[in-house]
This record gives sequence, structure tokens and C-alpha cells, in this order.
Amino acid sequence: MLSDGSDLLIRGVSINWDKIDKRSYLRGIEALKGLEYLEFHKNITFFCGENGSGKSTLLEAIAVNYGFNPEGGTKNYNFSTYDSHSELCDAIRLTKGFNKPGWGYFLRAESFYNVASAEEEYARGWGAPPSQHFHEHSHGESFLRLAQTSFKSHGFYLLDEPEAALSPQRQLTLLIEICNCAREDSQFIIVTHSPILLGMPDAEILSFDEGQIHPISYEDTDSYQVTKMFIENKDLMLKRLLSDS
Repeated sequence: MLSDGSDLLIRGVSINWDKIDKRSYLRGIEALKGLEYLEFHKNITFFCGENGSGKSTLLEAIAVNYGFNPEGGTKNYNFSTYDSHSELCDAIRLTKGFNKPGWGYFLRAESFYNVASAEEEYARGWGAPPSQHFHEHSHGESFLRLAQTSFKSHGFYLLDEPEAALSPQRQLTLLIEICNCAREDSQFIIVTHSPILLGMPDAEILSFDEGQIHPISYEDTDSYQVTKMFIENKDLMLKRLLSDS
């Protein structure tokens, strides 16, 4: 069984809107603009919802506020190829538990190549060979390898759409890695559209749809419903979709 949230490393996040410019696009994100405090109840929390609903924006703000590099990596990673993170990171406050994480990682699919390159540069600077040789493997293989070597007990991990690099089978492997690590007192906050990852037992799922962040059951997520509908009615759905186009 996973943690019930009583001993979470990060218990919640609050937003001080006075620190955000009146003209900021952040005030136009429906799920975020009325948010003052978001509490976490499980040590695996999923952010789900439509594109542009604010999931990755909030996850990135949490990561940067916590001390991670905006493009990913550990707290020791300090590089930038494109400064795109929002001012939200300076306006939030993390409510921390009594326990402190022993390790952590911010893993995002869109900038994984940059993280892999940085890992090689850091290794050369230390006079050592790269630990994993990420660029010598496929994107999916490297992404999964990083997760398998970086996930440790009693850690804090933020994952942004990790399924983007992984086949369905590899997503199941990642699910196992996350679950096993969470059983060892680690905490995960994950942005995903994957109906496979969202099926994690005992996890908390928060939807950013309908103008506010709210708990949702696995079966009520769009990821599950659309996938189920397509599999069960593939021919009919394709006929209607393609005829409409």
C-alpha cells in the first residue's frame, strides 16, 4: 500500500497572487486563477486534463521553487538552453512535512535531450566518464534508464508527461518503478495523459478541467474514457471522425 499522505515530504502548495503581474497570462488559466491552496493527500499525485489547462505550468513552478533546474535534473543541475518558466515559481509557497527528502529529480520529456547532454558535460568536468551514456540509446530507453537509476527511497520526484518517450510496455515498467519507489517513502507528482500510468493503484488524480482543480476517479478521466471508447468502437469512431473531416 502507498502512503495515505500523513507523512508527505510536500503537503501542499499555496499561491500569493499579489506577486503575479496583473497582466500575466497566468491569471487567464481557469484552473489556476482562483487557486489559493492545493493540498496533496497521497505520495503519488497525478495532474490530468486537457492541453493548456495549467498542469505543466504548476508542476514547473513547484520544481523551480523547490530548487530544481527548470529544464530538469537534480538540484545540482545548473544549465539553461531556453528560459521559458513563468513567474509562478516566485509566487508559490510549498508546505513541507517534517521529513526532508534525501534525493530528488525533475524529469520532463520535452527537455530530456538537454538533460542528457548536461549529464555528459558535468561528467567531463569532473574528469569521469558519463554514468549512463544516454545519447548512445534510444530516447525511450534512455528515459527509462534515467528513471530506473534516479528513483531512490525517500525522494521527491516531479515528472512531466513521462509517457511521451515510452511504448505502452515501457510505461508499465515505469509504473512498477514509481510504485516500488513510493512504497519506500518517496513522493511523486506527475503530469500525464497516459491511461496506463493513471491506473496506478491508490494514487490521487487531480483534474485541471472544468475551470478548477478537483479530484477525479480513474474511470472518469478523459484519458480512460476516450481510450476505452476508441478500443471498443474503433471502426465507428473512425468512420464518424474521418467523414466529418
